[in-house]
Formats: sequence, structure tokens, C-alpha cells
Amino acid sequence: MKIEQIYTGCLAQGAYYVESNGEVAIIDPLRETQQYVDKANRENAKIKYIFETHFHADFVSGHLDLAKKTGATIVFGPKAQTNYKAYIAKDNETFKLGNVTIKVLHTPGHTLESSTFLLIDENGKNHAIFSGDTLFLGDVGRPDLAIKSDLTKEDLAGMLYDSLRNKIMPLEDNIIVYPAHGAGSACGKNLSKETVGILGEQKETNYALRADMTKEEFIKEVLDGILPPPQYFAKNAMMNKSGYTDFDTVLKKGDVALTPEEFETVANQQDALILDVRTEQEFVKGHIPNSIFIGINGAFAPWVGALITDLQQPVLLIVPEGKEEETVTRLSRVGYDNTLGYLKGGMESWKAAKKDIETMESISAEELAKRNEESSIKILDVRKEGEYKSEHIEGDNVLHFPLDYINNNMNLIDQKTTYYLHCAGGYRSVIAASILKARGFDVVDVAGGFTDIKNTNIPKTNYVCPSTL
Repeated sequence: MKIEQIYTGCLAQGAYYVESNGEVAIIDPLRETQQYVDKANRENAKIKYIFETHFHADFVSGHLDLAKKTGATIVFGPKAQTNYKAYIAKDNETFKLGNVTIKVLHTPGHTLESSTFLLIDENGKNHAIFSGDTLFLGDVGRPDLAIKSDLTKEDLAGMLYDSLRNKIMPLEDNIIVYPAHGAGSACGKNLSKETVGILGEQKETNYALRADMTKEEFIKEVLDGILPPPQYFAKNAMMNKSGYTDFDTVLKKGDVALTPEEFETVANQQDALILDVRTEQEFVKGHIPNSIFIGINGAFAPWVGALITDLQQPVLLIVPEGKEEETVTRLSRVGYDNTLGYLKGGMESWKAAKKDIETMESISAEELAKRNEESSIKILDVRKEGEYKSEHIEGDNVLHFPLDYINNNMNLIDQKTTYYLHCAGGYRSVIAASILKARGFDVVDVAGGFTDIKNTNIPKTNYVCPSTL
């Protein structure tokens, strides 16, 4: 028996390769599926099953493409309804994989169809659970993402309580826990940085598994502090339920080099969004007018999903050399399948063609403190709510303007004012500044963000540990 976690940091997502006696199961695969096919081929094994723990909301799964390539059976737990061929398992149904067995435990709560897959080894002993978004290390899945609309988040939280206590907690303490996500995912609020754990440890340390916890206490604690889900979550879940364009087609359409003239023509004819994925420093020094910055080196896909509201939006790319295919791939992971190409030769070719270039004013934290002393300036803090409450610049001239909800807060600012934007380190503030600049606002970026601001004499609130908020 062989188990391998294939972890993708950008999405904080774990897919799993399970092999026994030449037969393979892939659990919660990513959109680009050739990696699983290649691995099975290297092991002289055949992919027999594709197990989906639920309809994922934070990424588009690769189950359809993988099934087409391999003939493997897609398996969902009870209550799943799809627009394509899939096997809907019964609760406690078992599947033979070589010399091991995978048992379906229906664990609704995160979503109605959510299921945990129990791996039983060659000797008939319970070995591990692939818990999807039912159980994380340090947390449990948020119960507000179900597609079905006649259930409240309180209803689902109650189901999750029952699932954990009736299906998961009775299992042996030495069982390995393989969750679908780790820290950084928006599918939970308190996820551990660890990506593999032991069930007994979770029973002792996970707040949601307290033995003396009532259902009412569980519902209250699980729902406390949950922020609204990113706008793309429901759209990705529907794609996973209904189907999508195959990845190879998406990649072929998007991985196309365009000359500056072709790039400009496509941008105008297709009303395409120009997405610049270089570093924030490079974007500040020079970018195509009205382009948007979301750097490939940061939490790229989740920020794209949170900020670009139309999954069918035509996109043109400014990418570092050698990152073209990766960028198209990472866009497709969250359902953005309409990339039309990238600028061949990058910004250097744009400059050589004597096309228009804009820059963005970026100042140090020391310069911000100086300007704040000399006159009344408007500061936008684009960090998350918890970061802002923990410590922020003091004053009536400071507005908390979180990047996550920038599209909902545009009415709070006006185009006659210059705004100074900062985040924690500089990545998110340039994203926000690029969006505002493209919409006609006058912006100044504060390089180094609050990390550098803390070292200046600019007035700040007293620090509060985020864990006490």
C-alpha cells in the first residue's frame, strides 16, 4: 500500500494518490490531471477510482478530465447529484482497491454530500481517513457553502456536529487524518499549518471535537467569526457539479504568445482584462495602462477568485518568462478558463514597440509618516479585519478598506482624493492600488506596508493579540 499527499500551497489543498497491488485511487484531484496519470504509469499501475469528498468550492477539481483520460469511475458520497456520469455511493459502501478497501462514511455538514473515506489496510485494520472538508487539523469545515438553498448554516452546522460524533470520533485514535486543506484556505478559520495528523491528537486539541461539547455550543463556536465566502466559491462548486471545459483545451487557448500589436488588438476587440502577474515592484515601475496586478508569487488563485467577479472574463497576461503555462493553469484551477494569450517578450517588447506605459507612485513608511505629519492625507488600510483590529494607524483619516471586499466598498471613496494604500508587506496594497488606479482613482502605494510602518513614529493603536479578538 502506498499513500502520497500531493499538496498545492497556493490553494492550501491536498490531493491524494493511493495505490495497492497495481490499482490506484485519486482523491480530490486538481484540474491538471496528467501528473496523476504519469505517476501511475511510472508505478505500472492503473487508476481505478476518483473519489470526491464533496463539490469543492475553492477550486475546480480534475475529476472529469481524469475520468476521460483513464476510464476511472468518479465516486461521490450520498446526496450528490451531477450532470455527468458518476457513481453515487451509499453510506458505509466499500470499494476494493488492490489489497485494501475504501469505505464511504457519509459526513454531511460542510455540504450535504460531504463524505469521509476510510482506508482499511490489507489486514482489515482501519488505517486512515481522507476527511475532505469535514475535519481539518485544528478545525472543521465551514457549514455555509452548500449549493442547496433551503438549509441554513445552522442546519448544516448541526449536521456536521452529528457527523463528527457519530462517524469520525468513534474511530481509533491512531488513525491518520488526511484533510483536504491546511492553513491559508478560506474553507475553515483555524486550520493548522500541518497537513497530516493523528485522530487522537485532534480529539484532544481540536476545539470542535471536545467530548463535553453540546450541539448548541458547537453551532455557536463553528459559526463564530466566519467571514462571507469569496464570490467565486459558489461558482466553482457549480462547475464541479455541472461540468466544465477540459483543461487541455483551456491551456491550448491561453498559452499563446502575442506580439504587442496582436496583444493590443485582442485587448480592444475582446474587452479583455490585462492581468499583470509579475512582482509588485516591477508593476510599480512600469505597467500597461488599466492593467491589474495580482502577482503569481503570492496567493495568486484565491485573490483572482475574490476580485475578478466574472469567471468568463477574457484575460490577457503579462507574465515573467517561463511562467506562461503555470499562470494559465493556476487561473483554471479556480475556474477562469478564458485566458486568450500573453504578451510575448513581456514589458520589454511593449516598450520596444513604443506603446504607452504608466508607473505608480510608491513611497516608504518613513515618507508616509512625514506626509501624515505635514498635512491631512487619506490612508486606506487594505488588510483583513483581524489584522486591522490587532493594530492599525490611528486617526480619523484612516479607512479600513479590506482588499477582499474592495468591489463592495467603492462607494466609500471618491476620485477627487489621493489615497495612500498599505497592507502588511506590500503585495496586497499594490493589488488594491492597481484596481483603484484602473478605475480612475489617484493612489500612492506604501512599500513595506504595516511591517515598516510599525517602525515609524506615526500614531498607532495599542497592539492586541489576534487570538484574543
